[in-house]
Amino acid sequence: MDNNKTKVITGKVRFSYANVWEPKSINGGDEKYSVSLIIPKSDTKTINEIKAAIEAAKQEGKAKFGGKIPANLKTPLRDGDIDRADDEAYKNSYFVNANSKDRPQIVDKNVKPILDQSEVYSGCYGRASITFYAFNQNGNKGVACGLGNLQKLSDGEALSGRSSAKDDFASADDDDFLS
Repeated sequence: MDNNKTKVITGKVRFSYANVWEPKSINGGDEKYSVSLIIPKSDTKTINEIKAAIEAAKQEGKAKFGGKIPANLKTPLRDGDIDRADDEAYKNSYFVNANSKDRPQIVDKNVKPILDQSEVYSGCYGRASITFYAFNQNGNKGVACGLGNLQKLSDGEALSGRSSAKDDFASADDDDFLS
């Protein structure tokens, strides 16, 4: 059992903006693996664990903040109803954006590695191990969320906004193709 107060294993969350197979640079920054974890507001256990981990990260990070915790500290737990009001997927949810320079291990329900990249996508459901840590960079102070590993639990409607080939061509009538 990990005694790390800043680490959380989430309950069932929905993966969004899942860049978990290839690292990607956001706004010209370092390439990172990342995922937005959408947490139902009804999952009070996960929410409370995340809040406690953020507090622990603030305490651990006091030295980085010059000995005291700033009042306007940026924290990673966001309210989907406020910050993503126009996005149905974030309704009645909180979310955290987790990222890492190291590729996460991605496993299935039975903790067997998932090798087929199409298995894990924005919209599927799973659990994540995440760690919160303090940062102080270029005058920006806050707590960030590091991505550990991911476990896929179930499929969900893809959030890419892109239709699948299966959906596009399922109803095509092939009979008069050559007539």
